[in-house]
Order: sequence, then C-alpha cells, then structure tokens
Amino acid sequence: MLTSVFLFVRIVVAWGLSALVVAFLWSGFFHHMEAPPGILFWLAAIGLTIAAAVRVIDHLHRVRVLAGDVDAATLSSRQRRTVDLPMEADEAFGLIEGALRELPRIQSVIPTRDSLSLHGRVPRPGVDPQRKIPWYNLLAHCAIKQDEVQVTIMPADGTCRASLHCEPDAGAWRDLYTVDKGANYEHIESLTRAIARRVAERRRAEQAASEHNANEKELTQARLNLLQAQVEPHFLYNTLANAQVLAATDPPRAEQMLGHLIQYLRRSLPREENAMSPLGEELERTQAYLEILKIRMGARLQANIEVPDALKAVPLPSMMLQTLVENAIKHGLEPKPGGGTLWIMARSVDDGVAITVADDGLGLGGAPSSGTGIGLQNLRERLRLTYGVQASFSLTSNFPQGVAATLIVPGPRLHGQAMSPASHGARPAPTSHLTPPPPPQAFVEVGQHG
Repeated sequence: MLTSVFLFVRIVVAWGLSALVVAFLWSGFFHHMEAPPGILFWLAAIGLTIAAAVRVIDHLHRVRVLAGDVDAATLSSRQRRTVDLPMEADEAFGLIEGALRELPRIQSVIPTRDSLSLHGRVPRPGVDPQRKIPWYNLLAHCAIKQDEVQVTIMPADGTCRASLHCEPDAGAWRDLYTVDKGANYEHIESLTRAIARRVAERRRAEQAASEHNANEKELTQARLNLLQAQVEPHFLYNTLANAQVLAATDPPRAEQMLGHLIQYLRRSLPREENAMSPLGEELERTQAYLEILKIRMGARLQANIEVPDALKAVPLPSMMLQTLVENAIKHGLEPKPGGGTLWIMARSVDDGVAITVADDGLGLGGAPSSGTGIGLQNLRERLRLTYGVQASFSLTSNFPQGVAATLIVPGPRLHGQAMSPASHGARPAPTSHLTPPPPPQAFVEVGQHG
C-alpha cells in the first residue's frame, strides 16, 4: 500500500513542480516577473496533473490484476529478469528467439547470434505505429509509443544465463511523469512463461526419447535372447542326434563325442551378460564343436584356424561364429563325398575386423539344401540389432570351389598385419579371402546356403 501511495504522490508532485517551474518561466518571459500566468494556464496545469493521477490509478489497478500484489518491482515500468537455462548458449539462443517472436504485438526481432543478444520492439496498447500524428497534437508526440525488449545470454559450462529487459523506449527521466499501465510487466511475464514452456517441452521430449530408447533397448535385448534361444538348441539337437547314431554303431566314439559335448557345454554356461563374448572364447567353443564333428567325419574334415592373438579380444555375438562353421559343414563339406577343408580366419580391415569362414565344399550351386535358413536369418538379424549399420555380412562363392562367408564387425585395426593361410599339409586358402570384403553398408548374399 505504501508503495502505491508513494508512486501516486511522486508523479503528482513531479507534475505540480513542473507546473510551478513553467509558471515561473512564463511570468518572466511574458510579464517580466511582475504578474503570474493567467487562469487558463493554471487550468491546463491542473488538468494535466489530474490526467497523470488518473493514469497512475489505472496503472495500479492493472498491475494488481496482473500480478495479484503490488510492490516496487511489479509497479516499475522497467522490468528485469534473470533465467538460468540447462543447455548450451547456442541452443538457448534459438529457444529464446522463438519465444520472443511469439510475444503479443511484437513487431520486429533483431537477433545477433555472435554476441548472443536479441532486440525487439513492442507497440504500446492502443498505439498504431502506422498512424500519422498531426503536428499540433503535442501530447501524442510526447507520449511513449513503444517498448523495448532486450535479451542477453551469458554462456557457462553446459548451462547459460539469460538476462531479460523490458522497458519503455524513452529516457529514465520519463518515469517521473508517466507509467506504462503494466505493459512491460506483462511483456516480461509472457516472455518468461514462454521460455519456461519451451524448456519444459524440451525436457518432456528428452524424457520421452529416454523412455523410448530404454524400451527399444529392452525390446532389442528380448529379440536377441529369442534369436539366441533359436540358435543353441539347433546345435544341441544335431550333436545329440549324432551321438545317438554312434551309440548304436560305435559306442567308444559316442562316448568320446559326449565328452567333447560336455567340454563344449562348460564353455557355454549362461552368464549374466551372454549376448557378447570374445572371439577367442568363440574359437574355443567352435573348436570343441569341430572335435565332435571330426569323430563322425574323420579324415573327411580338415580345419585350418588363423586368428591373431591381438584380435581374440574382439567382442562377437555369442554362437555367431559357430553358426557359420555349422552352416559350412552341413551344406558344403558333409554332403561332399571326399569332405574337404574348413578355414577360419580373422584380419583387421579399415572398417573393423573381418572374420571369414570358408570351405572348399559343394558351393552355392551344390546339392539342394534341406535346411530352413534360420541360421543365416538369425545371424543377419542379430548383427543388425547389435551393431546397426556398423557391421556387415557377405556370402559369396569361393575359388575354385566352395563358399566364403565374411563378417565385418567393429574392432581394432592391426597395422602391417599380413594374413596368409598356414601350410601344414592343407591346400592353400581360397583366393577370395585375400581380398578385402565389401564395406559394411548392406548385407550381401549370393545364392542359397543355409
């Protein structure tokens, strides 16, 4: 209440003192200080003072309606606010610029991104900037026609602070004679609410994106687990079926096969995080599998493994290497009367680590496959879910015979690495392994294999 009374008295006294000063000058200029101004002068002075008083009352009433309470800060015609924003300065600049352009009656916004400042102008309510004021209307010429809005952003480490200024487009001395009827208080409150709304929308979008990513991660993990559940029983079924056949024809070999199966299962015990495993561990699992197959195929199956020790730590989706090995034996080497050789090689390439499983079996144009193709379908899907576009799979014809399957997964590159097949009495590795596989942009498959 005292603040309202002080504002009222201050403006009325300012107009009264101004009237006395003008009367003194009037008397000196027209009457040589021998007589005061006439009655018309005092009537005009009283009229202007009453008009200013009415304007102050109108200002007090409107601010009380807008703010709910009045104090020195809300009654001021020059408003200041400081807003802390949890974002980088460039992002805050765009957010505040959008909020400023939505300000009611805003006419022009001048953004200066280099200095992180914005400037806008808002016409006073009831003032038409396009309207031409007659020359004789001195009060209209002296009235304040627009307000200024200025925003300055101060960057910090990951955050920033925005200083908002809303004030009349006039000198501070004009505040002694007139008020803005709460216009600038309305401007700065509207701008602050718009910024808060946009920050809240940004936070909601981030929360929604976070929840979406979490749901996508859970869904991806569930799909990976489903694919894993489809791969492992497929191998176990084949191994147990082979052991059943050997149990009737060659019990000692069946017992040996079951011993290797036990070793394989020990390496395949479920872990807390079993979606990925090191390439070295996958090789151990695959070697146990090959020992099982060698019992049944004997000399018809030869294996040649060349994987540098430095690449054995590269993570690989569990059971993926064995899927390729099982596919090569089932569709390439096992149907071939004389069997053949299986190559497992790894090398560093520009895009990561290339893992190749090749054989010199029947090839893509060999005997018709009785399989459903679920192995390679699961492999492609698991690669996509695990790596996205950062991994690739290619299945091509080998030279002079057989099939070469190559995986490219993210991993370290070994400079100066030379990959060449070992020559322990086995035939040389296919020439297709000596050329870099296609870049990891899309899955490539030639023919029907597994």
